[in-house]
Amino acid sequence: MQTLKPHAALLASPGIGHLIPVVELGKRLAAHHGLNVTVFVVASDSSIKESPIFSSASALNRLELVLLPPVDVSGLINSTTSAVTQLARIMRAALPSLRAAISAMRARPSVIIVDIFGTKALAVAEEYDMLKYVFVTTTARFLAAFIHLANIDRKTEQEHRILKKPLQIPGLEPVRFEDTLNLFLDNIDQCLYAEYTRIGSLIPTADGILVNTWQDLEPSALHALGDEKLLGRVARAPVYPVGPLVRPVEPDSKSKVMNWLNMQPVESIIYVSFGSGGTLSTEQTAELAWGLELSQQRFLWAARPPVDDDASGNFLSVSNSQDGMPNYLPDGFHTRTHDRGMVAPMWAPQAEILAHKSVGGFVSHCGWNSTLESIVNGVPMVAWPLYAEQRMNAAMLVEQLGTAVRSRMRSAHGTIGREEIADMVRSIMSLEGNGMRTKAKELQRAAAEAIRKGGSSHNSLTQVAKECEIKLQSQALGD
Repeated sequence: MQTLKPHAALLASPGIGHLIPVVELGKRLAAHHGLNVTVFVVASDSSIKESPIFSSASALNRLELVLLPPVDVSGLINSTTSAVTQLARIMRAALPSLRAAISAMRARPSVIIVDIFGTKALAVAEEYDMLKYVFVTTTARFLAAFIHLANIDRKTEQEHRILKKPLQIPGLEPVRFEDTLNLFLDNIDQCLYAEYTRIGSLIPTADGILVNTWQDLEPSALHALGDEKLLGRVARAPVYPVGPLVRPVEPDSKSKVMNWLNMQPVESIIYVSFGSGGTLSTEQTAELAWGLELSQQRFLWAARPPVDDDASGNFLSVSNSQDGMPNYLPDGFHTRTHDRGMVAPMWAPQAEILAHKSVGGFVSHCGWNSTLESIVNGVPMVAWPLYAEQRMNAAMLVEQLGTAVRSRMRSAHGTIGREEIADMVRSIMSLEGNGMRTKAKELQRAAAEAIRKGGSSHNSLTQVAKECEIKLQSQALGD
């Protein structure tokens, strides 16, 4: 009995933004808690295997990545289908493949951990008598809003969506309408609403909820989720903060980008990236270019081609390269800024960039992976949210944590002008930004403390691992 080690199955939704935290959770369970881990990866095509995240994780002990048969998305999604609806439909279509893969395993897992888009797979756990956990790859505040949404009445929903009153969440600061989830913006998408409420109602059926945050970062939200008088009665399952889970920096990373950074002064570069899926319109891309030029600051921009009317236009794409310089930037931009700026088309090694000593600021869409990478490196931000829960993240960074500035423009459709962009960049990179930089460094230290042995997040994951061991022993006794 003493030699038995639990086997955990993790399920990752499509998109690099979901794969990274799920893989990092698997690595933590394997390396620090002795579990055997299989990560099942869902994708719309097999190109995800070309990702360095996939290849590097596949070489680790106790950790195996398995790409499930690619899902045929024809008939599931179209140009008007929201990213959330796309993901939920793809994950449902992948269930037979997951069930078959688990059934064929010689040593079946004793626990399954799914992200929020894989909550339908909780039924598979019940079929095979496994513990079941949901892994929320973003904030506790988002989790609170998500499960609260599934329980609000129509009057409250309409007051928020139509009258634009703040959304009241028990135990938390109200969510302003301009910072709300995409679900409530403009005309309500009934398919999207159905997916949100379905997922929100399934999460509390898990044996536990893991969240990619830590106790000192979100004490109020975590307290509310555990208090029966607040959200605990809705969440029902215990909540385990286990973050920050971020992709580690690759040692001795060498590339044109990194070589260029090596030649720049300390904390002189503002890095600009809108993540693996975020896109700007043609007009906004041009204004950003002009704003960077007007700021007179050194910059590194991971630029993607503009996409009009779809801020998540690259969400399911895994392409990470493009030859030559972008042709969609203002005429003469490269010539005028070549002495202080660099444009990396499509992709750049973000974890390595944010850890580099020359980087002093980050213009970000506030996706939680990017936000955590900024926090663990002590880098202040220009918060530029685009979709999903990113507006909620931006509000937390600016108003609660004090590590970011944000545009006065709150509309989902407005264009931020070049002068304001230049002002925000200068405010981060100048002496004015020292207060934010100091707070960012404090968060950096707190994040490191949380995941150390004996830290709050390490202890949370230790508790989960113990529950997995108990389940395995009960299964063995049952056999």
